[in-house]
Formats: sequence, structure tokens, C-alpha cells
Amino acid sequence: MADLLNLNRLVYFTTVMETGSFTSAADRLGVAKAVVSHQVGRLEEELGATLLQRTTRRVTPTEEGRLFYDRAMIILREAESAYGEISHAAVEPSGTLKLTAPLDYGTRVVAPVMAAYLKAYPQMRVEAIFDDAVSNLVDEQIDLGIRVGWLTDSSNQARRLGTIQQIVVASTAFAASLPADARPNQARSLAWVGNAQLRGVGQWLFSRDGEMVLTELNPVVVCDKSPAAYACVLAGIGLGIFPDYAVDADIAAGRLVRIFDGWTLPTGGIHAVFPPARFRPAKVRAFVELLVAAEKKRARGAAKT
Repeated sequence: MADLLNLNRLVYFTTVMETGSFTSAADRLGVAKAVVSHQVGRLEEELGATLLQRTTRRVTPTEEGRLFYDRAMIILREAESAYGEISHAAVEPSGTLKLTAPLDYGTRVVAPVMAAYLKAYPQMRVEAIFDDAVSNLVDEQIDLGIRVGWLTDSSNQARRLGTIQQIVVASTAFAASLPADARPNQARSLAWVGNAQLRGVGQWLFSRDGEMVLTELNPVVVCDKSPAAYACVLAGIGLGIFPDYAVDADIAAGRLVRIFDGWTLPTGGIHAVFPPARFRPAKVRAFVELLVAAEKKRARGAAKT
């Protein structure tokens, strides 16, 4: 089994495929032709298949050889990527980190992480874009995106940092005007503050002990930014739906009240999103690790309340 995983033999074979001859492969690799021929021969013996048809004039791949070449290249690229990430692990972050995050998550969670990051790496600079609009990481040359909710773009690489729970809240004054036993199936008859950034969210699914209620809301005010919607809820205009990290402090301080207590909405995720790349720069990895630590701390705090 150990011989089957000999990456050197894959290199010899793929180089012959790419150059078209044992002689050219030997020249590229800087070894004797006999070494290349021997290693490819050993590979064929281990596989029990002929990969290359040899004549005095040229080398032609068999059908098995073409199929194996495609698989071998995948293996070699993955091995190179793994080696690159490990070998770059000790590189000190440097330069400018450009990141984007939703406005509310950015101000509440990412900003403190930025402070810790700059303290740990004073030679770094950070360019932060806090906006509810989703940025194109490649077009805008952004190193790191933080996405809250549900991922929709599969072209980027992502790492899950934590989870969010969506919570229905109201100001204490507005909550006092609601029926004591208000339930999600009464949602349409209540005043809500809407968030225009939540595009495509027309219905909300509440659940409790196996019971489910799918309902639409009745916004009396629609805001274009999450902080604006939050301010309207604090002002007593109506109900609002916000992630737990946004409302926990105001609930604890008595400025907001949780509505439909016992009912839950679908849990979303917090993800670090990266543009497609073979290697992740040290400046990005270091920041993400601090974000992971911040999310773990936040999760522990939520578990205690």
C-alpha cells in the first residue's frame, strides 16, 4: 500500500504525459532517462495496468493512462496545496487586510476583533467595509468576507465561525400594548419594522414543540439598513427580528423584550468567506482565528443566560 501512495512516481508519470517522451521528462526533472523509465515501470506494476505504449519513436498513453493522469493531477495539486499551507504557517501577517461584514455584526463583533488583531500585529493595517450589501470579493479585491445568515454564493471558499438565533423583540413600551399570550399566528395583525436588506424573506417559519407556523409580517416602516431598523424598534414603532448578538445586551438591560417567547426561527450561520485561491495568506488566517475565538466566547456567554 505504501508504494501505491508514492507521489514521486506520480510526478515522473505525469511529466512524461506532459512532455510526450521519457527523454524530455528526464530533462525537465533533471534526472537520467533510465530513472524516469524505471519509476513509471514500477508504477505500472503496482497498478497492474499499462499506462503508456512505448515505441522507438514516441510514447502514447493508453485509455487507462489518460484516466489515471487526470486523477494523478488532482492528487498532486492537493498535495501541493497542503504543503503550501503548512509551509506558510510560520509567515508573519503583513500588509493590509481588506475585509467586509454586515453593519451590525461588524460594529458589535468584528470591530473588537480588529482591535485585538492590530494589537497582536502592529505592523498590519485593516481596511474594513461594514455594509449590509453583499460585496463581490474578487471584483473588489477583498481578502475576507463575513456573512451572517445563509450562504448563497458557492464560488467562494467558506469556514463556519458560529451560529445565530433570530429573535423577535419589541421595546418595553410596545410590548406592553401586546396581548399577554401573543402568538406567531397573530403576526399579520401586528405592526412590524422591516429591513430592506433582507431581500427575498417574505415569510417566516416559527416552531415550538413540533408545532409550526408559517406567516408573513406587516411592516409599517421599512428601513434600508439594519441599524436604522433597530433604532425604530427601540423607539417603539413595532416588532422586529434581529440576530441574538444584536439584541442580547438590550434585552439584558431591559430596553427590549423578547416576543413569542418559546418559539424559535431557523438558526443561521456566521461564515468567514474567502475568494478562490490556492493559499490563504497568513494575515487572513490570523484574523479568522481571532474571530473563531470571539464567537466561541460569545457562544459561552449565551449558554449562561
